[in-house]
Amino acid sequence: MAFNTRRRVFILIFALLLAAAVLWYWASKPESTQDRYKTQAVDRGDIVQGISANGTLNPVVLVNVGTQVSGTVYKLHVDFNDEVKAGQILVELDPSLFQAQLRQSEANLASAQAALELAVNRMNRNRALSERGFISPDALNDFEQQLLAARAQHASIQAQLARDRTNLGYSVIRSPISGVVIARNVDIGQTVAASFQTPTLFQIANDLSQMQIDTSVAEADIGHLRLGQTVHFGVDAFPEREFTGTVKQVRLNPTIQQNVVSYNVIVAVPNDDGVLLPGMTANVRFAVNQKKDVLRVPNASLRYKPGEDSDSAKTAPPERGKHAVYRLRLEDDKPVPVYVKTGITDNTFTEIVEGEIKEGDKLVVREVGEKDKSGSKLKFRMF
Repeated sequence: MAFNTRRRVFILIFALLLAAAVLWYWASKPESTQDRYKTQAVDRGDIVQGISANGTLNPVVLVNVGTQVSGTVYKLHVDFNDEVKAGQILVELDPSLFQAQLRQSEANLASAQAALELAVNRMNRNRALSERGFISPDALNDFEQQLLAARAQHASIQAQLARDRTNLGYSVIRSPISGVVIARNVDIGQTVAASFQTPTLFQIANDLSQMQIDTSVAEADIGHLRLGQTVHFGVDAFPEREFTGTVKQVRLNPTIQQNVVSYNVIVAVPNDDGVLLPGMTANVRFAVNQKKDVLRVPNASLRYKPGEDSDSAKTAPPERGKHAVYRLRLEDDKPVPVYVKTGITDNTFTEIVEGEIKEGDKLVVREVGEKDKSGSKLKFRMF
């Protein structure tokens, strides 16, 4: 019985040692360079260098319609998305107070007119008496002063009457332009107060068949833009469709936020089918340069750097204005540096202007896995 127990223990220990040996063998077995390095071939193709930015679609002409007088909304004639003509009535305020003030001014004017006529008649009689010497010149001057005061009072009430008539006209708010109602901010019965800031009652877009994108471009890229330049953009509502526009204006007033300088660029956009709506976010791309059928490398190959313990990392640094890419050597599939001069880029590929690489060369873009310093992938600890 004891012999069988010792035999089983011996067999178990032997099996564990054999498994450990197999694991050690596979862990210490050199991996192939193709498993270690991820490569991508040099090819030829088109490169379009662009500047990316985000912006907002807006109507070219957007008018905020307000009110110059305070009052309660009495009648509402238009709603969202209604088409309006210039001079069309949008809303009417309650005219009761304005009409009452107008009638009071008309009564005051009639009283002032009567007082003026009385002063004129009195002045004419006293002037005749003064010519006959019945009254003194000082008394005549008093009557002249009363006549001038009556005329001034009459003119003042005339101005007040004109103002009351204007205010009554302002109670009827009309559209200043022809277009489409984008926003309506009032309802019937609502009180609007025109005090220090005029309230916005409506927003009217002049023509939605022509729109514009307001976007910001960093100062480092603004020098690549020019008026009339073609712009491509997309919106989230139509992810499969690409729209085009043209640079209409580069505004000279910069925006500075946290020491970052940017400029507002206006892009003119045709909207003949009306699918673009105000407020949509546009993902804009300005095409600043384009080259066709050029030798190009993936940008990942320009970012790749070998490990510090690699022989490739011990080579001399590249010359000024050149970059190092690493090509797999045919003899042993080891990465060796090749120094190239680059051209334009589209954030995926970069043009190669000068360098000893050709189409089809495999360039290292990243390492799949790295060995530890002892040359083994795994380490065992004995407990």
